[in-house]
Amino acid sequence: MNFNTLSGRFALLTTAFVLLAEVLILVPGITNFRRDYLETRLERAQIASLSLLATDESIASDLESELLENAGVFNVVLRRDDIRQLVLSSPIPGPISATYDLREHSYWRSVRDTLTLLMNPRPDIIRVIGEPVKQAGQLIEITMDTAGLRQGMIDFALRLLALSAAFSVLTALLLNLAAQRLIVRPIRHVIGHMTAWAAAPDDARTIISPSASMAEVRAAESALAAMQRTVTAALKQRERLAQLGQAVAKISHDLRNVLTTSQILADRMESSADPAVRRAAPKLVGSISRAVNLCETTLAFGKAEEPQPQMSLFHLAPLAADVVEAERLAAEAADTGATVDFVTDIPAGLTIRADRDQLYRVLSNLMRNARQAIEATRRPGTIEIGAGEDESQWWVRVGDTGPGLPSKAQENLFQPFTGGIRKGGTGLGLAIAADLVRGHSGRLELVRTGEDGTEFMLHLPRDLSRG
Repeated sequence: MNFNTLSGRFALLTTAFVLLAEVLILVPGITNFRRDYLETRLERAQIASLSLLATDESIASDLESELLENAGVFNVVLRRDDIRQLVLSSPIPGPISATYDLREHSYWRSVRDTLTLLMNPRPDIIRVIGEPVKQAGQLIEITMDTAGLRQGMIDFALRLLALSAAFSVLTALLLNLAAQRLIVRPIRHVIGHMTAWAAAPDDARTIISPSASMAEVRAAESALAAMQRTVTAALKQRERLAQLGQAVAKISHDLRNVLTTSQILADRMESSADPAVRRAAPKLVGSISRAVNLCETTLAFGKAEEPQPQMSLFHLAPLAADVVEAERLAAEAADTGATVDFVTDIPAGLTIRADRDQLYRVLSNLMRNARQAIEATRRPGTIEIGAGEDESQWWVRVGDTGPGLPSKAQENLFQPFTGGIRKGGTGLGLAIAADLVRGHSGRLELVRTGEDGTEFMLHLPRDLSRG
């Protein structure tokens, strides 16, 4: 049997406890047998002595020897009326080695005397003192050999050991069967489900269904099922992201070629005679350039080559103005009936160090989410962008007076495909923004959200090594 298994160790513990139970049963049993044996010898000796006292005459030596032999003693002494009288006697084959007074009720002393007698194979002569039955005197004293007592104790111990061993083995078997059914089998059931799920973690059919009757095992099954569902969902999401990444990479490849042609045409618009066209051309060229750069970045990301931000110093206010202008135009084109006001609170001379295009995407995603949230209410609202700096960081704040984030979006903030800001949204905007900010060694946090609006705060460290 393998003792490294639960069944093996349970069997080992059962054996150890059975042996302990044998000792706890055997020692008291033998101790009680020794006391009963000695009391029986006292009673027999008393009967033999009373038969002699009833005649008030002496008896033949052969009859006296027969009485002593039947009683199993060498001599009998009675104390009656404070007179000690040797009633029956015969030659004692040796010196008396010990005296035991059964009138002293000390259990541990009896246990000690019992074990001492069992450990001594040599027969000794002992004196035993006790109280006569039926108050037939003050005390009775006998002298006897320990050979018969020791052999009787051994025979009794063997019978008791055999009987208790049979019951113990039966009990152990029942306990082992119960453990197999109530503990080992449910655990093997859980292990089987874990093995099956590990072979196909993306298959929801292999997730365990809690069915154990024991509360502890059922709790383990429930915890395992929750973990399996979480991992399976994560694997499915990961597979979905991988498929989406491949699709986006293919689309970006072709879209880049289209935008490159559009960029060439937009460059030619700058030489147009129409003043309005000449004014719009730089913004159009900038938008197309950012779109081309985004396609290049997407293609690099699809190759598992995460692009590093190209850090440079620039004024934040013009960049924020471009984002606001783009969102204002988008709001006018949407024509949802909701008036969206844009407020900018950025010092004109505020200079920060970041990747200009990536920061544009971050602010654009945040402000687009805010605009779409306000438009969904079909009520007027305001979007405010502010910025500042201190000795350790630059910060940018984007707040709105929209309806606040849904609870699902709050629980899965910055996680793609786990709850968008608006109905039908994918949640990619915040996930992209947070990822770009982390690339700057900064952090994007939700400051507040509720019925009075939502506010995000962007932190960019001055010292990139502390991010």
